[in-house]
Amino acid sequence: MIIVGTIREHRNKREAFLCPVKKKMSRTQRMRFFTVFGAVIIIMLMYKFSLAKEILSRTQEYSVTGLPMRHQIKQNVTNKINSSTINNHGSNRSIYLEGNKSFQSLLAVSNQLTESSGIEDIKTILRNQLIEMKKFSSSIQTLSGPSALPVLRELAMKLYEPGHLNEEIDIQKICMHRGLSLRLLILITSAQSNFKERMSIRRTWMNYGSRQIVGMAFILGRTTNASLNESLNKENNIYGDMIRGHFIDSYFNLTLKTISMLEWADTHCPNVKFILKTDDDMFINVPKLLDFIDARYKNDRTIYGRLVEDWKPIRNRTSKYFVPYKLYNGWQYPPFTTGPAYLLTGDIVHELYVQSLNTYYIQLEDVFITGFVAKRLKIRREHANEFLNSRISLRPCKIRNAISVHKIKPREQYHLWRDLLDSTIKCK
Repeated sequence: MIIVGTIREHRNKREAFLCPVKKKMSRTQRMRFFTVFGAVIIIMLMYKFSLAKEILSRTQEYSVTGLPMRHQIKQNVTNKINSSTINNHGSNRSIYLEGNKSFQSLLAVSNQLTESSGIEDIKTILRNQLIEMKKFSSSIQTLSGPSALPVLRELAMKLYEPGHLNEEIDIQKICMHRGLSLRLLILITSAQSNFKERMSIRRTWMNYGSRQIVGMAFILGRTTNASLNESLNKENNIYGDMIRGHFIDSYFNLTLKTISMLEWADTHCPNVKFILKTDDDMFINVPKLLDFIDARYKNDRTIYGRLVEDWKPIRNRTSKYFVPYKLYNGWQYPPFTTGPAYLLTGDIVHELYVQSLNTYYIQLEDVFITGFVAKRLKIRREHANEFLNSRISLRPCKIRNAISVHKIKPREQYHLWRDLLDSTIKCK
């Protein structure tokens, strides 16, 4: 539409433009040329605006959820919140200005084309505009700041900030004497806003954490939301069971959350025999898990869980499991155990932590830790039928034969806990 309007406004100039073309082209050739030429301009216009829209949406998402980036923990939380907000607004403004600039350049190109004197002039104009498009594509990534996934392949150590906020947690309650007498440590990854999920677990199967042979805690990141941060501080002052890392808590940082879990266990509980990694929407049958451990107590260098083989990367951008070629270009993942729950022997925790930092980052934590990292370390991954990691019928006898059940709502935790302990329920 811009091209048509411009040509109508410059009717006299059009004749001067067409005259040299008529000498070199037939009418059919001119029609084909202008058809292709118009399509090129439209594609250029659509490309620039779609790219700017995508980048703007990503920066807006960043300001809400928080995405992978390194943070220097030198100032207090308030200063981090303020600086983060300022940086995000600055990035958005820069992208807006760059997008507006590109729009103006398209109008300029349209004017240049109507004033050009021949085919070579048109070729030069289009060539220059394509160069400008490439510059815009590269600069827009720089202006956008941290994105949902790393722009290029990055080692995890470049995205991970070591350390934890340990002031408010009871380390001795979670792992007494660095795990010397501990048979099992259960670490539960939790979203910061999932207070109901954490409370339902505390009041049900987390009661086994009061036994000297079992330790339990939640794993979280940090937030730029001041009110939520204050709420988490109060919750941890009461329960002392929330281990918080320095990474921004978001879906795309699940790998950083698991690395944070490994770092804490390696630092504060290096002698524990087994560690279960699980999520806050899981029901864990702790008695069944302890029986499972007893049968394998002498085993080492192994990860137990629901083993997946021949799983191919998902390239559909609309999927939550999307992994772009720039992060991993293989045609399938190595065998891995699915993330809702898997069991590690304690002797591999240090190796997993160190090697994870030296492995290229992807946001699928189970593929990353139990797939790529474990494969490089030659750690066994064994399938265990008791790890269901899926939603099943919640009948008491079904639950008693499973170690891990997925997608459990907070109110359902209480029902499953009651049925698990009800001695009047008999199962064959």
